[in-house]
Amino acid sequence: MDPVLFVVLLTAATGVGGLAIGGALAALIKRESPRGTSMLLSFTAGLMLAIVALDMVPEAIEASPWLPMTPLVLVLGFAVTWLLNCWIDKSAHHEDRNAPHHCACGHHDLHTAGIVLAAAVALHNVPVGMAVGATVAVQGICLASVLAAVTIGLHNLPEGMSIAVPLLHDGSRTLSAIAVAALSGVPTVLGALAGYLVGEQAPVALAAALGLAGGAMLYVVFFELLPEAALQWRSRWPILATVLGFALGVLLIFGHSHH
Repeated sequence: MDPVLFVVLLTAATGVGGLAIGGALAALIKRESPRGTSMLLSFTAGLMLAIVALDMVPEAIEASPWLPMTPLVLVLGFAVTWLLNCWIDKSAHHEDRNAPHHCACGHHDLHTAGIVLAAAVALHNVPVGMAVGATVAVQGICLASVLAAVTIGLHNLPEGMSIAVPLLHDGSRTLSAIAVAALSGVPTVLGALAGYLVGEQAPVALAAALGLAGGAMLYVVFFELLPEAALQWRSRWPILATVLGFALGVLLIFGHSHH
């Protein structure tokens, strides 16, 4: 098989497919009750925290030529996402501005949270795809490249869930939520092609992309998912769900790093 075609098919199946499966899983376990919604949002927030803290940030630090660069870019990604949401809040025409869930700046609706998270995941998937493409470029079509792509697919399951959950609970149709999750995996294919053609990654660009994406994800976790979970159900159980989500993220990341 042609190596370029192999890279495209492999990353499409594991990148786009993994996120789509994650979105479908979120639709299957969706709950209509406020308590179920709160638990699911909290669990998703824990998964995202694990991915950012234990996967994206360490990778960014390793790729960065200057240690303070990663925290600075992380804060920049958070701030840019916050300002973007403020602009969306001011520009959007809300029918009910006196609703208790409305805030002048900083907290938009769950639909916006899902879209922002999809953009962050898409940005994150560029260097991830580059890693697979570079592996194929250096080692050819081999078991190592397949394993790398498969672990990326497993890694994408919780990210696909995290994108679909806020969209589903904001009223989006199931197919639309899954489609948004799947589309955020397209940059995996583009990154894989770039990684294959170049054969190596630019450390500064890799660190910047991971840092910006991580900051955007932290915004979604702390300004969207967790506040909405608290509004749905004020209890200690959602906190436990967050811890369980974080623990599952550790297991997935450990397996990904091990391979």
